Amino acid sequence: MTAVAVIAKECRPGRVKTRLTPPFTAEEAAALAAAALDDTLAVVAALPVDRRVLYFDGDVAPEAAAGFDVLAQTAGDLDERLAHLFDVVDEPLLLVGMDTPQLSTELVAAALGVGDADGSVAAWLGPAADGGFWALAMREPDGAVLRGVPMSRDDTGRRQLERLEAAGLVVGLLDELTDVDTAESAASVALAAPGTRFARLHRELARGRS
Repeated sequence: MTAVAVIAKECRPGRVKTRLTPPFTAEEAAALAAAALDDTLAVVAALPVDRRVLYFDGDVAPEAAAGFDVLAQTAGDLDERLAHLFDVVDEPLLLVGMDTPQLSTELVAAALGVGDADGSVAAWLGPAADGGFWALAMREPDGAVLRGVPMSRDDTGRRQLERLEAAGLVVGLLDELTDVDTAESAASVALAAPGTRFARLHRELARGRS
């Protein structure tokens, strides 16, 4: 069965979602990040997989990660940190971020087997609206296909797809999602997934400003 990992950092004011300030305070931005992470962990906790991993940068893991294996992120740039995870996990691996609280079982269902009916698909990529990616799955995890890919750019998703294909992998594409990065994208995600913890907190904070 596939292992599913969530990459996340501890949601402390001034350390996460700094592009949400303004209009939100650093404390509010951290609270929104924590809500998004809890939403993500709740979905992953319900997936039909044998292993769940929190790939964590921080000291205190959230309560929602109970039952997850907590692995500390290594030092280095994001590509190096992601590559390390794909080097140390032996079983088929699906990685998701903490910035898409609209995540659902249906959105990742195709990637849980990291393959398709005839076994031809060896990897899955979930493109993000900002040009990055929100999910990456590989039947045979290999950090080499991540190491050196420029991250946090508007061509990151395309470059990662090219790297996977250059390694000879047949890649399936998941639905495009919007990351919570800015106040505008936060509002969009809250509208798209109104029942999430993230959306409820976003509405509460927005009412406080009206």
